[in-house]
Amino acid sequence: MTYSVCVYCGSRSGARDTYAEDAAKLGTALAEAGMRLVYGAGDVGLMGIVARAAMAAGGTTFGVIPDHLMRREVGKRDLHTFIVTETMHERKKVMVMNADAIIVLPGGAGSLDEFFEVLTWRQLGLHDKPIFLLNSEGYWDKLRGLLDHIVDQGFADGSLLDFFQTASDVPGVMQALLRAAR
Repeated sequence: MTYSVCVYCGSRSGARDTYAEDAAKLGTALAEAGMRLVYGAGDVGLMGIVARAAMAAGGTTFGVIPDHLMRREVGKRDLHTFIVTETMHERKKVMVMNADAIIVLPGGAGSLDEFFEVLTWRQLGLHDKPIFLLNSEGYWDKLRGLLDHIVDQGFADGSLLDFFQTASDVPGVMQALLRAAR
């Protein structure tokens, strides 16, 4: 069975070229590793970039989008698998259930929501899938600081910080992902 990787990322490209470059590199790297991309089925922002790169490199794609975002995120219908859900919650559930690992690229409130949901589910023992933050140009440094603060202030056990790994570039995240896939 194909190893599947859920990628959460922005529906915008962000302020730095590195974000888009890393999204393209990741899509290509996943395809070259024979891994299936599971993502939000949009054809805009980093979502569209990672999917187009994976497809251009011969990768398999699995997209999930709620009906109400079809126009806003330009639902990418040429994916290998294209699923339309009724709600955002259903979208997130379908994505995680069809993945073996999760990678979070730079993004906004939606990407944070997705990260915190899979982190919480992992903390509660609802899954044991590896979670990775692709920390392009230090994008997630302040998030890591917030999570350290949460632990320091006694609102989470220190084990929370063990439920995810951070990598500064695509080769680093791919090395960690390949170790986890063994």
